[in-house]
Amino acid sequence: MKADLARAEVLRSATAQKAGLVLAGIGILAASAWLSVPFYPVPLTMQTLAVLLIGGALGPVLGVSAVTGYLALGALGAPVFHNGLGGMLVIAGPTGGYLVGFLPAVFLMGWAARLSGAPRVGGIARPGSLARLSGTARLTGRGSGRGSALRRLSILAAGALAASAAIYALGVPWLSFVGGIGLERALAVGLVPFILGDLLKAAVAVGALYLGGRALSRRESLLF
Repeated sequence: MKADLARAEVLRSATAQKAGLVLAGIGILAASAWLSVPFYPVPLTMQTLAVLLIGGALGPVLGVSAVTGYLALGALGAPVFHNGLGGMLVIAGPTGGYLVGFLPAVFLMGWAARLSGAPRVGGIARPGSLARLSGTARLTGRGSGRGSALRRLSILAAGALAASAAIYALGVPWLSFVGGIGLERALAVGLVPFILGDLLKAAVAVGALYLGGRALSRRESLLF
Protein backbone atom coordinates (compact mmCIF):
# COMPACT_ATOMS: atom_id res chain seq x y z
CA MET A 1 0.00 0.00 0.00
CA LYS A 2 2.77 2.41 0.94
CA ALA A 3 4.63 1.51 -2.24
CA ASP A 4 1.54 2.26 -4.33
CA LEU A 5 1.09 5.61 -2.61
CA ALA A 6 4.75 6.45 -3.15
CA ARG A 7 4.50 5.53 -6.83
CA ALA A 8 1.36 7.64 -7.23
CA GLU A 9 3.12 10.58 -5.59
CA VAL A 10 6.06 10.24 -7.99
CA LEU A 11 3.67 10.18 -10.94
CA ARG A 12 1.84 13.29 -9.73
CA SER A 13 5.11 15.12 -9.14
CA ALA A 14 6.51 14.18 -12.55
CA THR A 15 3.27 15.18 -14.28
CA ALA A 16 3.21 18.55 -12.53
CA GLN A 17 6.86 19.20 -13.39
CA LYS A 18 6.37 18.34 -17.04
CA ALA A 19 3.23 20.48 -17.25
CA GLY A 20 5.21 23.34 -15.81
CA LEU A 21 7.92 22.90 -18.43
CA VAL A 22 5.36 22.86 -21.24
CA LEU A 23 3.84 26.09 -19.93
CA ALA A 24 7.32 27.61 -19.70
CA GLY A 25 7.98 26.61 -23.31
CA ILE A 26 4.75 28.28 -24.42
CA GLY A 27 5.74 31.43 -22.56
CA ILE A 28 9.21 31.47 -24.13
CA LEU A 29 7.76 31.09 -27.62
CA ALA A 30 5.26 33.86 -27.02
CA ALA A 31 7.94 36.18 -25.63
CA SER A 32 10.31 35.41 -28.50
CA ALA A 33 7.69 36.56 -31.00
CA TRP A 34 8.09 40.08 -29.63
CA LEU A 35 11.88 40.07 -29.82
CA SER A 36 13.97 40.97 -32.82
CA VAL A 37 17.58 41.96 -33.40
CA PRO A 38 18.65 44.46 -36.09
CA PHE A 39 20.51 42.39 -38.65
CA TYR A 40 21.39 42.78 -42.32
CA PRO A 41 19.57 42.27 -44.64
CA VAL A 42 16.51 41.74 -42.43
CA PRO A 43 15.92 41.83 -38.66
CA LEU A 44 16.23 38.52 -36.84
CA THR A 45 13.28 37.30 -34.86
CA MET A 46 14.04 34.99 -31.95
CA GLN A 47 11.35 32.37 -32.53
CA THR A 48 13.54 29.95 -34.46
CA LEU A 49 16.11 30.13 -31.68
CA ALA A 50 13.38 29.55 -29.10
CA VAL A 51 12.12 26.48 -30.99
CA LEU A 52 15.62 24.99 -31.11
CA LEU A 53 16.25 25.60 -27.43
CA ILE A 54 12.86 24.25 -26.38
CA GLY A 55 13.31 21.11 -28.45
CA GLY A 56 16.82 20.55 -27.15
CA ALA A 57 15.92 21.20 -23.52
CA LEU A 58 12.52 19.51 -23.27
CA GLY A 59 12.90 16.71 -25.79
CA PRO A 60 10.58 15.70 -28.63
CA VAL A 61 7.45 14.93 -26.63
CA LEU A 62 7.35 17.92 -24.29
CA GLY A 63 8.71 20.15 -27.05
CA VAL A 64 5.88 19.23 -29.42
CA SER A 65 3.42 19.71 -26.55
CA ALA A 66 4.75 23.23 -25.93
CA VAL A 67 4.56 24.23 -29.61
CA THR A 68 1.08 22.72 -29.95
CA GLY A 69 -0.09 24.69 -26.93
CA TYR A 70 1.46 27.85 -28.34
CA LEU A 71 -0.24 27.43 -31.73
CA ALA A 72 -3.56 26.63 -30.09
CA LEU A 73 -3.28 29.72 -27.89
CA GLY A 74 -2.54 31.87 -30.91
CA ALA A 75 -5.34 30.31 -32.93
CA LEU A 76 -7.76 31.27 -30.16
CA GLY A 77 -6.77 34.90 -30.61
CA ALA A 78 -4.08 35.46 -28.00
CA PRO A 79 -1.47 38.00 -29.22
CA VAL A 80 1.40 35.50 -29.22
CA PHE A 81 2.44 35.63 -32.86
CA HIS A 82 4.85 38.08 -34.47
CA ASN A 83 4.07 41.75 -33.77
CA GLY A 84 1.41 40.79 -31.25
CA LEU A 85 -0.90 39.17 -33.79
CA GLY A 86 -3.26 36.30 -33.04
CA GLY A 87 -6.12 34.30 -34.53
CA MET A 88 -6.62 31.62 -37.14
CA LEU A 89 -6.18 34.15 -39.94
CA VAL A 90 -2.48 34.36 -39.07
CA ILE A 91 -2.03 30.60 -39.29
CA ALA A 92 -4.09 30.44 -42.49
CA GLY A 93 -2.21 33.40 -43.94
CA PRO A 94 0.95 33.50 -46.07
CA THR A 95 3.32 33.08 -43.12
CA GLY A 96 1.32 30.34 -41.40
CA GLY A 97 3.49 27.60 -42.84
CA TYR A 98 6.46 28.82 -40.82
CA LEU A 99 4.40 28.57 -37.63
CA VAL A 100 3.19 25.06 -38.46
CA GLY A 101 6.78 24.18 -39.31
CA PHE A 102 7.69 24.70 -35.65
CA LEU A 103 6.11 21.30 -34.92
CA PRO A 104 8.47 19.09 -36.97
CA ALA A 105 11.32 21.44 -36.10
CA VAL A 106 10.96 21.07 -32.33
CA PHE A 107 10.56 17.31 -32.71
CA LEU A 108 13.72 16.99 -34.80
CA MET A 109 15.74 19.11 -32.39
CA GLY A 110 14.44 17.13 -29.43
CA TRP A 111 15.25 13.85 -31.14
CA ALA A 112 18.76 15.06 -31.94
CA ALA A 113 19.29 16.10 -28.33
CA ARG A 114 18.24 12.62 -27.23
CA LEU A 115 20.60 10.97 -29.70
CA SER A 116 23.44 13.20 -28.54
CA GLY A 117 23.21 11.68 -25.07
CA ALA A 118 20.89 14.04 -23.24
CA PRO A 119 19.09 12.36 -20.32
CA ARG A 120 15.60 10.99 -20.72
CA VAL A 121 13.01 9.45 -18.47
CA GLY A 122 12.70 5.73 -19.04
CA GLY A 123 10.09 4.88 -16.44
CA ILE A 124 9.04 5.53 -12.90
CA ALA A 125 11.36 4.48 -10.14
CA ARG A 126 10.56 1.48 -8.02
CA PRO A 127 9.51 2.27 -4.45
CA GLY A 128 12.75 0.90 -3.02
CA SER A 129 14.78 3.38 -5.05
CA LEU A 130 12.73 6.48 -4.28
CA ALA A 131 15.08 7.68 -1.59
CA ARG A 132 18.07 7.40 -3.86
CA LEU A 133 16.31 9.29 -6.64
CA SER A 134 14.83 11.97 -4.39
CA GLY A 135 11.36 11.48 -5.79
CA THR A 136 12.30 11.84 -9.44
CA ALA A 137 11.95 9.47 -12.32
CA ARG A 138 14.58 6.85 -13.06
CA LEU A 139 17.08 7.70 -15.78
CA THR A 140 17.80 5.20 -18.49
CA GLY A 141 19.47 5.31 -21.85
CA ARG A 142 22.75 6.93 -22.79
CA GLY A 143 24.39 9.11 -20.24
CA SER A 144 25.38 12.64 -21.09
CA GLY A 145 29.05 11.75 -20.64
CA ARG A 146 29.11 9.06 -23.34
CA GLY A 147 30.54 9.74 -26.72
CA SER A 148 33.04 12.34 -27.72
CA ALA A 149 32.43 16.05 -27.58
CA LEU A 150 32.70 16.16 -31.36
CA ARG A 151 30.01 13.52 -31.73
CA ARG A 152 27.61 15.37 -29.42
CA LEU A 153 28.23 18.66 -31.17
CA SER A 154 27.80 17.06 -34.59
CA ILE A 155 24.45 15.49 -33.68
CA LEU A 156 23.16 18.72 -32.13
CA ALA A 157 24.32 20.72 -35.17
CA ALA A 158 22.66 18.27 -37.56
CA GLY A 159 19.46 18.48 -35.52
CA ALA A 160 19.50 22.28 -35.55
CA LEU A 161 20.02 22.39 -39.31
CA ALA A 162 17.32 19.77 -39.94
CA ALA A 163 14.91 21.64 -37.67
CA SER A 164 15.56 24.93 -39.44
CA ALA A 165 15.13 23.25 -42.82
CA ALA A 166 11.81 21.76 -41.69
CA ILE A 167 10.43 25.21 -40.95
CA TYR A 168 11.26 26.42 -44.45
CA ALA A 169 10.14 23.16 -46.07
CA LEU A 170 6.63 24.03 -44.93
CA GLY A 171 6.90 27.79 -44.84
CA VAL A 172 8.16 28.51 -48.35
CA PRO A 173 5.63 26.40 -50.33
CA TRP A 174 2.86 27.70 -48.05
CA LEU A 175 3.97 31.27 -48.75
CA SER A 176 4.02 30.57 -52.48
CA PHE A 177 0.55 28.99 -52.53
CA VAL A 178 -1.35 31.21 -50.08
CA GLY A 179 0.49 34.37 -51.08
CA GLY A 180 -0.14 33.72 -54.75
CA ILE A 181 3.49 34.12 -55.75
CA GLY A 182 5.75 31.75 -57.61
CA LEU A 183 8.07 29.38 -55.78
CA GLU A 184 11.13 31.24 -57.00
CA ARG A 185 9.78 34.49 -55.57
CA ALA A 186 8.85 32.75 -52.33
CA LEU A 187 12.40 31.45 -51.99
CA ALA A 188 13.78 34.93 -52.67
CA VAL A 189 11.70 36.64 -49.99
CA GLY A 190 10.97 33.81 -47.57
CA LEU A 191 14.27 31.93 -47.37
CA VAL A 192 17.35 33.58 -48.83
CA PRO A 193 17.36 36.70 -46.60
CA PHE A 194 17.16 34.55 -43.46
CA ILE A 195 19.83 31.92 -44.15
CA LEU A 196 22.72 33.72 -42.48
CA GLY A 197 20.67 34.68 -39.45
CA ASP A 198 19.34 31.16 -39.00
CA LEU A 199 22.83 29.71 -39.20
CA LEU A 200 23.83 32.10 -36.44
CA LYS A 201 20.82 31.13 -34.31
CA ALA A 202 21.54 27.44 -34.88
CA ALA A 203 25.12 27.94 -33.69
CA VAL A 204 23.91 29.79 -30.58
CA ALA A 205 21.39 27.04 -29.81
CA VAL A 206 23.91 24.23 -30.27
CA GLY A 207 26.45 26.01 -28.06
CA ALA A 208 23.90 26.70 -25.35
CA LEU A 209 22.56 23.13 -25.35
CA TYR A 210 26.03 21.61 -25.36
CA LEU A 211 27.38 23.79 -22.57
CA GLY A 212 24.22 23.35 -20.56
CA GLY A 213 24.21 19.58 -20.95
CA ARG A 214 25.60 18.88 -17.51
CA ALA A 215 23.05 21.08 -15.83
CA LEU A 216 20.24 19.50 -17.84
CA SER A 217 21.41 16.00 -16.91
CA ARG A 218 20.80 16.86 -13.25
CA ARG A 219 17.18 17.68 -14.00
CA GLU A 220 16.47 13.95 -14.40
CA SER A 221 12.71 13.56 -14.57
CA LEU A 222 12.10 16.99 -16.03
CA LEU A 223 13.34 16.02 -19.48
CA PHE A 224 11.88 13.94 -22.30
